[in-house]
Amino acid sequence: MSSKRAVVLVSGGLDSATTLAMAREQGFECYALSFDYGQRHRCELTASDAVADSLGAIEHRTFTLDLRQFGGSALTDDAIEVPDSGGEGIPVTYVPARNTVFLSLALAWAEVLGAHDIFIGVNAVDYSGYPDCRPAFIRAFEQTANLATREGVEGRAFSIHAPLIDLTKAEIIRTGTRLGVDYGLTVSCYNPDEHGLACGRCDSCRLRAEGFARAGLPDPTHYQGKPE
Repeated sequence: MSSKRAVVLVSGGLDSATTLAMAREQGFECYALSFDYGQRHRCELTASDAVADSLGAIEHRTFTLDLRQFGGSALTDDAIEVPDSGGEGIPVTYVPARNTVFLSLALAWAEVLGAHDIFIGVNAVDYSGYPDCRPAFIRAFEQTANLATREGVEGRAFSIHAPLIDLTKAEIIRTGTRLGVDYGLTVSCYNPDEHGLACGRCDSCRLRAEGFARAGLPDPTHYQGKPE
């Protein structure tokens, strides 16, 4: 099997679209993996299909699991409101153990594919304070991947790539623009309306709008109104 296969986590958002484009630029055959996990904003699943198609993924799968059974996040529990700002500490939009779960499933598919590279679009600069977006977590998961798999213990090591982790949102947008990412296809909002229009108020919308402004590029986001 090709040594240049990679599994790329694709959420339908700006960061994961850029990550997919970067993996493709590095010569990887990209297998895109998205998750229908019971999230409040279903339009991101449509966006992930469009992103994977536009950026030439070899295959795109959407894995279904229901994290609403646990709740504990504004994205998986309708009783918890999506805040208009992040506030102090880890925000309520954090989904418990989400990236750990997603990377574990990506690892399983990668082992089947004979792919030893997994890409995830986490960022530790312009982000919302999530613990599973930090460099220490990525390093620890990579170590776990190589301890817990047949490929790893037989000497065919996995690498977990987080190419955006040290970039600002503006740098991410400039990189994706250079690589031909159509950000108009992406959805970042935590609380879009029934038509998929972004609220322009949540933490994710704010970071996205600021990123385009600082990058000096037009924001193609479809907002319900003017972003605040």
